[in-house]
Amino acid sequence: MALSQRLEFRQSQSLVMTPQLMQAIKLLQLSNLDLTTFVEEELERNPLLERASDEAPGEAPAEAGQFNDQDGDDSGSSGDTDGFGGSGEAFEPGQEEWMSKDLGTRAEIEQTLDTGLDNVFSEEPAEAAARNAQDAAPTTYTEWGGGASSDEDYNLEAFVAAETTLSDHLAEQLSVAFTGAAQRMIGQYLIDLVDEAGYLPGDLGQAAERLGASQKDVEDVLAVLQKFDPPGVCARNLSECLAIQLRELDRYDPAMQALVEHLDLLARRDIASLRKLCGVDDEDIADMIGEIRRLNPKPGMKFGSARLQTMVPDVYVRPGPDGGWHVELNSDTLPRVLVNQTYYSELSKKIGKDGDKSYFTDALQNATWLVRALDQRARTILKVATEIVRQQDGFFTHGVAHLRPLNLKAVADAIQMHESTVSRVTANKYMATNRGTFELKYFFTASIASADGGEAHSAEAVRHHIKQLIDSEEPSAILSDDTIVERLRASGIDIARRTVAKYREAMRIPSSVQRRRDKQSALGNVLSTALSDRSRNPEPA
Repeated sequence: MALSQRLEFRQSQSLVMTPQLMQAIKLLQLSNLDLTTFVEEELERNPLLERASDEAPGEAPAEAGQFNDQDGDDSGSSGDTDGFGGSGEAFEPGQEEWMSKDLGTRAEIEQTLDTGLDNVFSEEPAEAAARNAQDAAPTTYTEWGGGASSDEDYNLEAFVAAETTLSDHLAEQLSVAFTGAAQRMIGQYLIDLVDEAGYLPGDLGQAAERLGASQKDVEDVLAVLQKFDPPGVCARNLSECLAIQLRELDRYDPAMQALVEHLDLLARRDIASLRKLCGVDDEDIADMIGEIRRLNPKPGMKFGSARLQTMVPDVYVRPGPDGGWHVELNSDTLPRVLVNQTYYSELSKKIGKDGDKSYFTDALQNATWLVRALDQRARTILKVATEIVRQQDGFFTHGVAHLRPLNLKAVADAIQMHESTVSRVTANKYMATNRGTFELKYFFTASIASADGGEAHSAEAVRHHIKQLIDSEEPSAILSDDTIVERLRASGIDIARRTVAKYREAMRIPSSVQRRRDKQSALGNVLSTALSDRSRNPEPA
């Protein structure tokens, strides 16, 4: 087969994603906080972008220049030269006239003032100025000791004390507890291993190996660290954390030690086994369990806890006057930017270099694209949210029990968009409704078939139904998963037992055996409390 070269023309279609298109797709899935950060970066980068203000165009703010002009007019009309009503320019001629006037000799001045100069000028000028400056109250933030250079840089956060972290709190105690360099090094290494809850890893063998110290030295330092504040810190497990706190309270007796060492029985509410291991009666075991519950299982959480970010909704849904629902965007989460066409037109007349022209041309294109992309993003979010409200009208009217099955394709087909676009729009977006604030993805749930062949049920509505059944069960008649399946099928919901167990575990609801122990234990505590109160306050015969 001979090989040869030849030229051919072919036509083909391909999807080419420009950088601007990729950026527009990225804007869809950004949250309102991430979007604000992105727009702020663009405002710093692009000179043709400016923040949209609420003031009318061309309206100049009332600043010092206007007040100076007004003062100048007042001084010119009234001839005020006392320094209070006139401007600085109006006061200067009078001041120069007073300075150039000859006051005469000392005797003439004393005769004019009708007193001696020693009584009038009792202090030297430098001393008087220093005394007046010392007695004067500070007038600016800088004089009060702040770090700002002017009143415009006033920062209220400068008054807030720095937050103390758990590591800093332990390090301060470490410097007092140990004097040896080796012990401080081991202690600092262990402090660096403490997590935010105040716990150390269970195995500290690698710590001794890495530090080149013996296991006994590490254990000795650890024993001192476990006496630091807060009580229970630097423990390696929950039992050790509770034991440290009980020793601090002088309540770690043999019975309490047996209880702490068998926390698994306490978690299963196996009170009978605990009572036998501790060798106490019902009243004592109840008191011991009460003391355990009053302890702090995570002592380090009160130091340097992460600040929770406030969830700001992107969409508001309110009842309409016609019985429907009114959907609107939260304008506070929408960055408002404009393209400064006036600045670009002025620059285009003065720029002579080709490189500068191309730079400002690209800046204009990027600024125009960003404004359009933000507008398109807002329109898309509003369109998707409106369709979700239309599809889930029963939820907004009657509650979660009427949540319908919904997927991305149903919404995408209704608004004539692609499923990927709807998925990006619903990511990290929240909707404030009359029933709370929900993420947009909350309204997309799987469908569960109906037992009688009717309309399918939403998975979220089925979870809500399961929770209602479990919450309303009696302590003497705990519902098993099989019983819940029978109840749901009687309600027209066809669901398997393993699905019920999966939903129950997702909602962190214990099994029927555990719930029976919990409710019987709670009922026994209530009865014992009532009997003790009755014994203390007997009814009169």
